[in-house]
Amino acid sequence: MVTIIDYQISNLFSVKHACEFLGIEAEISSDKEKLLKSDAAILPGVGAFGDAMQNLKKLDLIEPIKKFIDSGKPFMGICLGMQLLFSESEEFGNHAGLNIIPGKVTKFPSKNQNGTIVKIPQIGWNQIYEPSEKKWENSPLGSLKNNEFMYFVHSYFAKPDDNETALSLTDYQGIEYCSSILRKNVFATQFHPEKSGKEGMKIYSNWAKLIV
Repeated sequence: MVTIIDYQISNLFSVKHACEFLGIEAEISSDKEKLLKSDAAILPGVGAFGDAMQNLKKLDLIEPIKKFIDSGKPFMGICLGMQLLFSESEEFGNHAGLNIIPGKVTKFPSKNQNGTIVKIPQIGWNQIYEPSEKKWENSPLGSLKNNEFMYFVHSYFAKPDDNETALSLTDYQGIEYCSSILRKNVFATQFHPEKSGKEGMKIYSNWAKLIV
């Protein structure tokens, strides 16, 4: 059983549909007891960082999420769900995050290094690539080709303190940033695998194989 964490700010049903399409039993829930008893968990998300953290606090889900991750069971974050795993965000002021992954969430700059204006938010298809050779081996991205296209919608991106945490990188208008992370049992993507066609569904399928 996979729990899709409901904190009243998410793209829950597209994630549930992706799981069901692959035969993964998934339930949308904000019940912390169900979360802790589940075999794996997904933290999706669309919206503002500060509002999301407030909702997690209001629903008393912060400590259960940390406890679940500490258990070693597979945990996946998607879009805002990836950003919430970091220490802090500067979206609409400074906000503390879950602090699972040391690092900061920051906004795309208005101009790149060449002085070209950057269109914000990034909406649409863009490529993900390996930071180093064989980085994707034995990971949820393992069956994908390097430079595969995924679907993105975001204005902010995460900067992990430890570069080794970055599982994939993406270049947006001359700005290279971390587009997915992997650290022990925690895997997360800035892009939306459930909106990224056949290749995106492969990511869910690969991740599901980690669930015992």
